[in-house]
Amino acid sequence: VVKENYSEQLFVMFRILGYTGLRKGELHALRWKDIDFVKKTLTVKQTLATIQNWELVFQPPKTRKSIRTISLDDETLGLIKKWKLHQQKFLFQFGINSLSQEQLLFPSTENKPLYLDYLNHNLSKILKENNLPKMTVHGFRHTHCSLLFEAGVSIKDVQERMGHTDIKTTMNIYAHVTEQRKEKTAHDFANFMANGSPDPDKNTRGSQRGSQM
Repeated sequence: VVKENYSEQLFVMFRILGYTGLRKGELHALRWKDIDFVKKTLTVKQTLATIQNWELVFQPPKTRKSIRTISLDDETLGLIKKWKLHQQKFLFQFGINSLSQEQLLFPSTENKPLYLDYLNHNLSKILKENNLPKMTVHGFRHTHCSLLFEAGVSIKDVQERMGHTDIKTTMNIYAHVTEQRKEKTAHDFANFMANGSPDPDKNTRGSQRGSQM
């Protein structure tokens, strides 16, 4: 929906959230020097935060574990490359040279940091306008973590990728995913015993095809 109907910047931001599990402040603080197109990695070195009077400041992540390097898949990396060219052309119209390695990946139209609720406000708008289920920006991070476990990634590797200081945080998500798997296993077994298939609709479809033949 975002890819087809909203800005390229929003699409790439949500893509990175979904495929890296970054925190919102980490995403806002990304600079081009943090992207290694050769090694296909993204490095988290800073986070964007608010202090008194809602002033935006760049600061080191709160914990050592949050400073990390994350591998990027080819498609996400390709979208980031495309976005870099788009950004250069856009900012050049306003006489802004975006070739500096200190350049933010996702600045405002004035080439300043975006306000921290930028994604929250836009996500709420997108969900409402398209009648989609409710979710939060943090939901992208939680989903990424869950899918890493579904893909068979080790607990230690997930902890490092997510930047979890306490492995208990990682374990809690792992336990949740494992519990869901157990429920699915019981459900599939019951369906298999009752229908000869873990998919209750499979036999119905097979019967329908048989009757049509």
